[in-house]
Amino acid sequence: MPEAVSRPTLEAVAARAGVSRATVSRVVNGGYGVREPLAARVRRAVAELGYVPNQAARSLVTKRHDAVAVVIAEPGTRVFTDPFFALQLRGISKELTAHDNQLVLLLTEGRDDHTRVGRYLAGGHVDGALVFSLHLDDPLPGLIHDAGVPTVFGGRPGWRDRTGTPVYVDTDNRGGARTAVRHLVGLGRTRIAHITGALDQTSAVDRLDGYRDVMAETAGGSVAGDPALVVESDFTPAGGERAMRELLGRRPDVDAVFAANDLTALGALRVLRERGRRVPEDVAVVGFDDMLPLAEQSDPPLTTVRQDIEGMGRLMARLLLHGAPAPGALAPGTLAPGAPSPDGDGPTVPAPGSGVILPTTLIRRASA
Repeated sequence: MPEAVSRPTLEAVAARAGVSRATVSRVVNGGYGVREPLAARVRRAVAELGYVPNQAARSLVTKRHDAVAVVIAEPGTRVFTDPFFALQLRGISKELTAHDNQLVLLLTEGRDDHTRVGRYLAGGHVDGALVFSLHLDDPLPGLIHDAGVPTVFGGRPGWRDRTGTPVYVDTDNRGGARTAVRHLVGLGRTRIAHITGALDQTSAVDRLDGYRDVMAETAGGSVAGDPALVVESDFTPAGGERAMRELLGRRPDVDAVFAANDLTALGALRVLRERGRRVPEDVAVVGFDDMLPLAEQSDPPLTTVRQDIEGMGRLMARLLLHGAPAPGALAPGTLAPGAPSPDGDGPTVPAPGSGVILPTTLIRRASA
């Protein structure tokens, strides 16, 4: 076995700089009260010796871990095959890295994992949590509330219970859906179907509501359209295939489809090709996400509603780092809700129970 390499100690840095151990500790842990000439000597000694602070010891001093838990309420089989999660994690990772924070990824395969995640968060291992892809019956909000860690949620919360008033970042799902369906109406399509996402998630419910809004407009009243034109799915390509086959069986005269996300739309396109339906001549198709490069490389290239997935992840992390409140109270040293970030370039922290809603844009390509 190779011998362990001895690491420079705090005492060695103090000896090299000619200062006390306490002075070195204050400098490396970002404390105040050290005159600049002494601080410069300490920094020079740190660089010369290659000293790396012990994170466990540093946490005892600073009461911070420089680590953030990212909790995705989905199994690994979904997380590692859906590009949505990769994009959101990339945004989160960029922001955390820029602030020298570590990302701790926690997934939930089943109910036992919910308890494990709650226990981990309550154990004081991280400074906060970013949580997304929650389902309406998910116990995680209550467990996170009990853990007492500052938290920002991805997506509009769909619960109303003792968890209080969460801070969240979301996309204008309902407005984006309206834009998509109005585009299809503008093309002269009259039998417009919707393949939903998983309806135990607020994003899918909001997109269905947006579809129904426009169907009611075109009907000239409160009727939300033909229920046979709505098929429930699950945000996956396989789900899109199943739903498209069911839809063609119900309504073979369908002339347009608004799919709840791009992966669902890709599944629908595959079935339409199998059945000899031309896109967009026979059936126009619109997705949601603008998942690149998939949306551009589909056959035909997909008209879709763009949401800034990476930007949403980055904004979630910025809100947390700039002071998202812990459940029920503000964490010590954080911003009051609604206050601007301390360095002037971060987002305003929304008041508890409020959220940041990001806009969407229709991207027109060949499918509609």
